[in-house]
Amino acid sequence: MNITTFLKQAILQKLMEGTIVHFRGSRRVKRSNQMIVQIASVDSKEKAQKLVGKKVVWKTSAGKQMVGQITNIHGNSGALRVRFDTGLPGQSIGTKVEIE
Repeated sequence: MNITTFLKQAILQKLMEGTIVHFRGSRRVKRSNQMIVQIASVDSKEKAQKLVGKKVVWKTSAGKQMVGQITNIHGNSGALRVRFDTGLPGQSIGTKVEIE
């Protein structure tokens, strides 16, 4: 592996970005502190499993940061389950999150 490939991988890992798809929940119960996040470059269970345990940051329009952690994968297409300390508002669905 040459240095440019190594640097590209390091930059991608540092600046990974995902989209909040929905709350995690069942037919009757929605959990506002658990969200499903989809990352464009992750399309399999194996790739998603490597991200478990990483930190996720969602920024509000007021500039406040809400921090969560990737707890597990969700489904077979590479979606991730993220647990936040406090619940996120419904306006967070469809917005971007940063993965560190």
